[in-house]
Amino acid sequence: MSKQKPMNEIAPRSALTAGLSDSFFLPNFCGIRLVFAVVVVAELLAFILVLAGPWSSNYWGELGLVSLFVQWVALVSAAVLCGIRRWLMRMSSVAASLVSYLSLLLVTVVLSEIAFRLAGMADQPGLDHAGFLLRNLAISALVSGMVLRYFYVRHQWAQQVQAEAQARVQALQARIRPHFLFNSLNTIAALTSSRPELAEEVVQDLAELFRVTMRDMREQVTLEQELNFTRSYLRIEAQRLGDRLSVDWTLKNLPLQAPVPALVLQPLVENAVYHGIEPRAGGGRVHILATYNKGVLRLEVRNPLPTQMQRPQGNGNRMALDNIRERLQLAYGPEARLEMDQREGLYRVRVLFPLTDTGEAPE
Repeated sequence: MSKQKPMNEIAPRSALTAGLSDSFFLPNFCGIRLVFAVVVVAELLAFILVLAGPWSSNYWGELGLVSLFVQWVALVSAAVLCGIRRWLMRMSSVAASLVSYLSLLLVTVVLSEIAFRLAGMADQPGLDHAGFLLRNLAISALVSGMVLRYFYVRHQWAQQVQAEAQARVQALQARIRPHFLFNSLNTIAALTSSRPELAEEVVQDLAELFRVTMRDMREQVTLEQELNFTRSYLRIEAQRLGDRLSVDWTLKNLPLQAPVPALVLQPLVENAVYHGIEPRAGGGRVHILATYNKGVLRLEVRNPLPTQMQRPQGNGNRMALDNIRERLQLAYGPEARLEMDQREGLYRVRVLFPLTDTGEAPE
């Protein structure tokens, strides 16, 4: 009996659902980038309010006062939404929207009253206290309503896009190439009588691949696990193709415990074997390159190009690449790239995406 290989557990963290906040329509106003966006939008609103009002010789002074007040309201509102976020996330979308809306209006009323008194406007004859509050409240009601509506619609659109993408991903995930399964079973059957220990290892590799492909593709694995999945696949194909398949590995500076999307490298290698090596009578060499530099992981697979007559029919290669591209876009947005080129008789496909978590424990 061969030694049982350990079955690595897939990390429960999801690239698409990295936290409960991903299912909430309001963004996290505690983040510095969103606070900066709030400041910019508030300043634009201040410009609009001043330009829409009557012309004054003290334009810049008026702009400064309006900007100060609008920024004050905007930043306090962002702080309030940040502070009550965990309670809002426990509510329904309708209830969270209503509470958020009323909170923003309350902030506007309170700060307007404070500004009215601190600026000494209460002592100036002819100033309409109620009119000042109602004007600010009306502007806040319109702006807050539009902003909350924008966030809600944007979230619904993102959820729909993600649901459609996940449906396509799961459909692709469920489609296991019959030829690979049948060839693997034939390889196992041939080895059972002559080399039973090797046949058992192939069965374990096949079981490991099936275990991974049947998991939710939103889940992440460590980079080391993804490399091991790819090695399991190559060991199975090596038993079938023999000397026709050669593999070179180039691994540099890799954070092996960093979380990455499951099955992002193995399908690239499978395409290289199926579309590049298997059609060639003499086989060929697959070169797998994995490097990590300046926070970006690069995975590249190179294989020789078969002749036009040797190329297999079908669009399996394009479907697999679209699958990977879509999952990377969902996980990392525009920071992820999938690139392909043909050069010097080689087909190259590479994926690049950021790794913010290298999996290393803090010192």
